[in-house]
Amino acid sequence: MKIAVLVKQVPDTDLVKLDPETGTMIREDSGNIINPLDLHAIEASLRIKESMEATIIAFSMGPPAAEEALKEAIAMGIDNAYLICDRRFAGADTLATAIVLSKALKKFGPFDLILAGEKAVDGETGQVGPEIGALLGVPVFSYISKIIEITDHHIVVEREVEDGKEIWKSDLPSLLTLTKEVNEPRLPTLNMKKKARRLEIETLGCDFLELSDTNVGLKGSPTRVVKVSTPKIARDAVIYEGKELEKGIRKVIELLRPYLEENHEEAHMGNS
Repeated sequence: MKIAVLVKQVPDTDLVKLDPETGTMIREDSGNIINPLDLHAIEASLRIKESMEATIIAFSMGPPAAEEALKEAIAMGIDNAYLICDRRFAGADTLATAIVLSKALKKFGPFDLILAGEKAVDGETGQVGPEIGALLGVPVFSYISKIIEITDHHIVVEREVEDGKEIWKSDLPSLLTLTKEVNEPRLPTLNMKKKARRLEIETLGCDFLELSDTNVGLKGSPTRVVKVSTPKIARDAVIYEGKELEKGIRKVIELLRPYLEENHEEAHMGNS
C-alpha cells in the first residue's frame, strides 16, 4: 500500500501576525510548529504500516523553514518526504494550495490512501483536503474519528457528524481528513531524530511540477483577504488576563452583585 500524508507547518497560534497590506500571514519569526492535527494523520499512517506492508510519503507546501515539519514526520517514522517550495507559491489560498499539492501527488503517485488533518490551526478552513480529493477524483471522507478496517482494496471508517457518528466503507484510493479523536500521536525516538537530521529533504518547485504561474500563489487564488483590522474596545475598560484573571473574575462578581441581589429581592416579594 502507498500512503501520502499532507503536513503543514503553522505559526504558534499565540504568535500569529497578519500583514495589514496583503492580508496574508507573516510566517517568519512566529514560532513555527507542525500543525497539531497533522500529527494524527502521521500516526494513522504509521499504525496502518504496522498492520500491513506500506510505504508512507509526506508532502508539505511552504517556505524553506517547513523542512523542519517534514523532518519531524521522518523522526516519527515516515519513509520519505518532499518539500514543495517556490516563491511563486506565496500568498496561495486554499484552491491554489490544493492545485499545487494535487500536482505533486500525481507526480509521485498513484496513492492508495491520502491522509490529512481535519484542518490547519492557522486557517481553520478544512478546505484543502477535500479540494485535493476533488482534483484527484477520489472519494473524500472528512471528520474521521476512527479507522475501523483497512485492506489493500477498501477502508471502513467512523465519521463524526452533528447528531452522532456514521460508518462508511469505501474502495481505495480515498482521501481522509482526521480529527484528534482518531489516535494519540507517538513521540519520535532519539535514533529517529538523528536519522531525520541527516536526511536531505528534496524540494519541488513550480517548474518541476509543470505548473503555470497564473495557477499558483496570489495569481491563482480566486479568494483574497481584502481587509485586516484589530477589534477595538468602544468604551473604557480594563482587561484582566494571565495571572490577573482571578482578580478580573472577582471584579465582575462585585459589579454584578447589586443586580443579582435586587432581582432576588423582587422574586422573593413576588412569591410572598
